[in-house]
Amino acid sequence: MDATDFLSWFEAPRALVEPMVAVLRAANTAVDTLFYDVGVLAAELRDRGATIEVGGAPPAGTAGVSEPQKVLLDAVTNPEGSILVIDPQRPPFVTRFADVEAFASFARTAEPAIRVLSVTGVGSSAFGSAAFAWNIAVALGEPIGAIVPGYGVADIVEQACGGWFGFGLHGPWVKQTAQYWLAMTAPGIARIGRELMMTAPGPHRQINGAPVFERGSGSSDVLHALLRDVPGFRYLFGHSKGALVIENAILDIPAPITEQLHIVTFGCPIVEDTPAHYRQFLGCMDWLGLLNSWGNRPEWLLPSQHSTNTYIPLSMPVTPLAKA
Repeated sequence: MDATDFLSWFEAPRALVEPMVAVLRAANTAVDTLFYDVGVLAAELRDRGATIEVGGAPPAGTAGVSEPQKVLLDAVTNPEGSILVIDPQRPPFVTRFADVEAFASFARTAEPAIRVLSVTGVGSSAFGSAAFAWNIAVALGEPIGAIVPGYGVADIVEQACGGWFGFGLHGPWVKQTAQYWLAMTAPGIARIGRELMMTAPGPHRQINGAPVFERGSGSSDVLHALLRDVPGFRYLFGHSKGALVIENAILDIPAPITEQLHIVTFGCPIVEDTPAHYRQFLGCMDWLGLLNSWGNRPEWLLPSQHSTNTYIPLSMPVTPLAKA
């Protein structure tokens, strides 16, 4: 009998835990409608003759390519992550990948090339990720890849400890520690929300068959793998905790790669300790960003708050700032 079989005697059934994770994922999706331009995304897709479909997701390990009239996002309650290719210029406008290797293969040969990656914070849902990436893609006039983080029990622990509200540098440490102990004691539960991370190229650290974070979160591990193994990425955009994901992902990336990166953050300035080129924006009314930045100073302080939803007054104007 291996360790995983023995631990399964004491582990809560996945069928009991997964619905709880799904409910909280749905709640985070609702939060993202406040922080990201979901309304603009839906309106612009309608103008292009497309609608958003939030039903079933493609099987893991495949690229889910939607029809021009139906843009496929993750189901609202789906805890697993994905990578979305957002291209406002060409149908199908949004292409969903549930497998990092599949996205990497696409990115290596795509025309036009995929040079830009984005990561969101707050709820980190597919809706929020797609809306944030849409703003940037419109600004740059080119397709971009948006990492949709998976959502598991370690994320719930971090959130309960204040992961949204001023947890800053401690957030990744809490999540990484929680994931480690889940892998030690409840490997089946530790695998919830980590399927995308497990498909990233390269070796994965595991305990009892469950993944363990190496850089604070699954999103950082995914981004690190993409930067290391796929040439051609030049721009990284992060909002809120997404900026911290970028900070952790690039720490041990070789200098020849980071020297070519342009890192743009909104609502959470990060430490500029790599040879990358930085542009960091923070709103003077963004109390959440001020708490999460832990004293890191932005290049630009704007008269805005934390949200990037343009329907809300004093929001962070992502599209014009991304052009600068």
